[in-house]
Order: sequence, then structure tokens, then C-alpha cells
Amino acid sequence: MKQRSLFSILCFVLISFGVASVSAQTCYNDRNFRPNSNYDSNRRLILSSLPSNVSAQEGLFYNGSIGQEPNRVYATGMCIPGSNSDDCFDCIKTASDGLLQSCPNQTDAFSWPGEPTLCHVRYSNTSFSGSADLDPRLVLTNTGDINPNITEFTTIWEGLMGRMITAASTAKSSPSSSSNYYKADSTALTPIQNIYALMQCAPDISSSDCGSCLRQSAIAYQSCCGQKQGGVVMRPSCFLRWDLYTYSKAFNNLTVDSPPLVIVLPPPAGDRANTTDNDSKGISAGIVVAITVPTVVIVLILLVLFFFRRRRESLQRTEFESDSDVSTIHPLQYEFKTIEAATNKFSTSNKLGEGGFGEVYMGKFSNGTEVAVKRLSKVSGQDTRNFRNEAVLVSKIQHRNLVRLLGFCLQGEEKFVIYEFVPNKSLDYFLFDPAKQGELDWNRRYKIIEGITQGILHLHQDSHLTIIYRDFKASNILLDADMNPKISDFGMATVFGMEETRGNTNWIAETFVYMSPEYAVHGKFSMKSDVYSFGILILEIISGRKNSNLFQIDETTAGNLVTYAWRLWRNGSQLELVDPSIGRNYQSNEVTRCIHIALLCVQENPEDRPMLSTIIMLLTNNTITLPVPCEPGFFPAKQAQNGITL
Repeated sequence: MKQRSLFSILCFVLISFGVASVSAQTCYNDRNFRPNSNYDSNRRLILSSLPSNVSAQEGLFYNGSIGQEPNRVYATGMCIPGSNSDDCFDCIKTASDGLLQSCPNQTDAFSWPGEPTLCHVRYSNTSFSGSADLDPRLVLTNTGDINPNITEFTTIWEGLMGRMITAASTAKSSPSSSSNYYKADSTALTPIQNIYALMQCAPDISSSDCGSCLRQSAIAYQSCCGQKQGGVVMRPSCFLRWDLYTYSKAFNNLTVDSPPLVIVLPPPAGDRANTTDNDSKGISAGIVVAITVPTVVIVLILLVLFFFRRRRESLQRTEFESDSDVSTIHPLQYEFKTIEAATNKFSTSNKLGEGGFGEVYMGKFSNGTEVAVKRLSKVSGQDTRNFRNEAVLVSKIQHRNLVRLLGFCLQGEEKFVIYEFVPNKSLDYFLFDPAKQGELDWNRRYKIIEGITQGILHLHQDSHLTIIYRDFKASNILLDADMNPKISDFGMATVFGMEETRGNTNWIAETFVYMSPEYAVHGKFSMKSDVYSFGILILEIISGRKNSNLFQIDETTAGNLVTYAWRLWRNGSQLELVDPSIGRNYQSNEVTRCIHIALLCVQENPEDRPMLSTIIMLLTNNTITLPVPCEPGFFPAKQAQNGITL
């Protein structure tokens, strides 16, 4: 999300709160809408349905959208794990109603109601799925101060925050579950007083983004209000609250640890002269010294180490940024010896495959992290500086349905790109193998279609760069451990240095058969050429057969998969396209709708093909009437098979 005007000026707002319920509606952005407009109607409609949609989900998380551009409204809602459906419903309704009342004409807003359960509601006129938004931030504090041992308190508070941020940012089970990125915990401050804290991130952002959001919230609170007895930091993508009482049902079953020994509460000033050596009434000075001195020494050592580490990181970051002219949080460049060791010197046994841009190897770093290393072909048109800049930019594109680019490596004239490792190979490995097709039932295939749609939409519209994929094929769709799709090699045309308006069509047949006519014939690509390729991929997912295969159309004519699907559609026998390995375990109207959408995607005229945002709406809302497709655009199967450049 872009910076919001009001909160670009105001770093944060401080609002005092006591034991009353924490609830704040945050309206932001300088873009407003006209009351009672189409956008306003869509906003009211989606927020009114949000309580039932969220509380009905198993993971208590829901995101969706309604309407068409430019009046489309995106909204999300979630409750913390363990909330019962009634509490969740009430919390989401309170938040939704509050936003409607407090934000009469703002296009963007969010709310984090805090008691007796925690929930989150957010809406916007642009998609924010998978985006980690840190601004604006809202800071609220209690009116009371911590007294008297602020030094010891800070040590305990920071320790609790650090442990919780690590736990919350790594607690990931599935992208649709609100159990992701959530933690409630407590620790003893004194023998009779505890610190209670709760934090949560939006489940569709990355683990690193969640950790960064929570860390920055903790730093923001500590820098302004570290002496207060409780506080809250709210951002669009994360929430952090702590206090000295149990303000949420989330703490009902927590076990509080024993108070740390570093807490030594001195008697009030007026009583210090009366302190005696009576062992039954106090702690001797020797014990206090024995406890305090080692603690102070350890803290000082840790501070010195922390200072030198941050200084080293700062120097590395400065050197990197000045060389690349790209601002980034951490350097992304790996040493060649690290990559070489991880891939066992690029051994054949580590080779995963070879694509249009180069060979791919599996690697494993010394800390156990598995990666995929792409060794780019030496014909890249990018010089070192531009390659580095583009790699850094592409690495910032993150979404649950995109393979994440982790970094790059330069060695002489050779260039390497490092990706996250996705364990279940590629879609074509399962889709076109008769022995494995049965592992992809219809529900899985439909989920894969939806996931790919979300990933392409993020590339086309929702990321900081507009990426035209251009290399659509089943082998470039990887499947994670839960068989969720992840698009690989996106942005490679940019990183690799290919020309931006016309592509090289002298590619292998596997790539060629996915190309739209205007791309194959004239080398012209656009979002709509990606839509064409996606339509073919949908047909392949439904049928389990390749577009390059020959199909008997009639007694004298053979054609490719697009031709075959169109003839079946015209004859009203479209369900004959379904992969026999699925059996009858599917909903015919769902399959028919997917075939219908695929045929709309492969229309010959690019203007007749739907945008990705429309495709998502057509997939998720079966009440929308689809336009009637015309005869699709395709080229002769023989030329496609041979990979002939037209």
C-alpha cells in the first residue's frame, strides 16, 4: 500500500486507555468516495456479510471482494484461534459497524477490536492480499507508569517480546488459517504481578514480513512509551498488545512462569534506614550484589555485541545500496562458495531440471535451509549492475502463490538466482503422468486453478512492479507440501535482460503451445497474452492432457486441446473433457464453469479475454452470468508441435 496522507504526516497517535475495551477505527488514504455511490453500496454489502463469512470459516479467516472496477471493494476479516463462532461474529460485526460509522467516505480503513476477543477487519479499493503494510500505525498507551525498577522491567519486557515475535512469525500452518502468525503469552514481573501480551499478523503475508511488522511495532512502542503500564500498536498487517492484567480470553489457560531473579524491588525510600540484618525479613546485600553484578555484566556484553553486529550490517547494507542504487533491508547477494557448497559443486545428483533460462539445482545451506539455485545461461543481456537491481526488485514481490526469490550470486560472467525450495515438484509431474493423475482429485485441481489465478493477479495488478509472466506452462507451476500452487520464474524476463516489448518466440515447443496468437505470430505480449496461456492451462488441468497432443475432431480433422474443447462445448458434451482418473467425483456445474472461463481466456481477440480480477470473481461467484464465448484463437497443431516460429 502507498503511504496514507494523514499518517504520512503523523507518525503515530497516542490515545490513553485504562481497563476499558481497546477499539479504534483507523480511516486513512487521501482518496475519498461519494456517499451513496456504487463504491459505498459495495462497501456496506461486503462489510455486512463479513461477520457471517468469517465466523463460518474453519480458520476464522476470510477475504473477498465485491463489485467491478473502479467501484470494487476488497475486504478481509479474522479472529484469533480459539474464539467461538458467536464471539467472533460479534467482534467482526462491532468492527464492521464501527468502520461504517467512523469512516463515512474513506476508501481505506482497518480496525482491531480487542476485548473480550481479538479480531481484525480491513477494507480497501485496491487488493492488499499478501501485502505487508506497516503504515499507518496507531499507538495507544495506558495512563499509569511502571515504577520503580524500569531497568529490570525493560529487560523482562524485551525478552517476552522477542520470544513471542519469533514464535508468532514462524507459527504457520496454512495460508487460509488464522492460527498463522498468532501468539498469546505471559511472564512474571514480580511474585504478585505478571505481564500479559498478545500479537497477531494477517495470515496471507510472509513469515519474514510478519516478524518485521511485529518487531517494528515493539520498537515503536518502546521508543515512545516504554515506561507505561500497558500499550497497543495497530498496523494494517499486524497487532501487538501487552498489559498487567488478563484483558482477553486468550490468557485463560496460560501458565505463568516463575518471577526472574533479576527483579529486586528496593524498599520505599522512607523505610531504607530501618532495614536490618534479620534474615527472615529481607535479602542480604551480598545476595543482591551476587545476583545483580553478573546480570549487569552479561547485559553490557550483549549490548556491545549487538552494537557491533548492527554496525557491521549497516556497513554491508550501505555498500550494497550505493552500488546497486536499490534500497533493501538486507543484502541479497550470496557468495559463490556458499552456493557451490550448497549444491555439492552443482553435481548431477542435485540437478532438478533445465528450463529456458538455465539449469536448476537443489541446494542445502549449512543451517539446513533448502533452496533451488538457477544457473542462468551465459547469453543474458543484463550487465552486472542491472541484473542486481532487477533481482532485488523481483525479490520484493511476495505472495503465497509465488515462488519467492531469495537472492542472487555473481561469479565472473556467470549469474545465479536463488529461490525457496518447493518440495512437490511441478504440476506437469502429476498432471500428465497416468500413474500420478489420480493424486489430483477435482477439489485439488480446482484449488490449484484458484491459487494460480491469485498469483497471476498479484503479478499483474497488486505488486509494486507490473509483471507479464510470458512463460506460462504446467512445468512452471510448482506444488508445495500441501499441493498449493506456486508460480515460478516470474520476472525472469526482466532479470534476464530480455527486451521489454517484444519477446523471443524461438522457444521450445512446450512453451510455444501456450502462446497466444498475437505473441506467437508477432511477438506482442500483454496481460491478455498471459490470460490466453492461463486458459490453456485450465483446460490441461481439467483434462489431464497437453495442448500439444493431437485430438480427433471428426472423421477427417485432428486438432489440439483448444480445438477439441471448443467442439465439445458447441456439442454440449463439455464434460467429456474431464480427466477419467477423476471419475465422477466432481460437481458438473463447477467443471462446466471452469471450461467456460477457459474458453473465454483463449478468445482470438485479446480485448474479448477477461482480466484476472474478473476471472477471480467468476470463479468465486457462481451467480454471475458468463458471456458466451466465440470460436477461440489457435494455430495449427502441427506447427505448435514442431515449435515453428510463425
